[in-house]
Amino acid sequence: MFTGIVETTGSVQALDGDRDGLKLTVEAPAMSAGFQPGDSVAVNGVCLTVVDTGDRVFYLEIVPETVSRTTFGNLRVGDRVNLERPLRLSDRIDGHLVQGHVDGVGRIAAREERGNSLWYEVEIPEDLTPFVIEKGSIALDGISLTIAGLTGSLAAVSIIPHTASITTFGGRQIGDEVNIEVDMIGRYVASLLQSGRSSKPGENPESSPITEAWLREKM
Repeated sequence: MFTGIVETTGSVQALDGDRDGLKLTVEAPAMSAGFQPGDSVAVNGVCLTVVDTGDRVFYLEIVPETVSRTTFGNLRVGDRVNLERPLRLSDRIDGHLVQGHVDGVGRIAAREERGNSLWYEVEIPEDLTPFVIEKGSIALDGISLTIAGLTGSLAAVSIIPHTASITTFGGRQIGDEVNIEVDMIGRYVASLLQSGRSSKPGENPESSPITEAWLREKM
């Protein structure tokens, strides 16, 4: 489990393989020394396992399923990546609960400077739009952000200078793809509502205790 608060960035030192599987070498002197094989790390918002470490670097293996669901198929040697170690049970949650399980890939549709901030509009895949709400949380490339505006499938986020400087997002441009993880609480609520609507033949769907009316009553 992660929080979407990026600790540092690393750079892709080596990349072997293709969409049938990748071996990734990440240079991150500030973080690599603390890793052991088997440790988890979020790389651009994707939870991966460290398989080995070296001088200033650590090594990762990425299975085809992960490559197909994320932006990793477009990675190149020299690219910067956002890095976050897992949450400890004693840690404060400064962002929001992030699993590192990417739901889909979005595309940056607009970018502009607004005062001291960067304003981005990200095109959200149609199947994820039900889980995206204004003022809700979303993880983009592993960064916990608040949705500042929502127009159709376009979700807007505002990046403060600090976030732009310590993550990869300050360099994102129109057309770039980003990994998206929607708020996990929204996913579970949607699943509960769906199970309430589903029923066996001849069974009243309203018999489920989890309904929209029930949720409104409990809020």
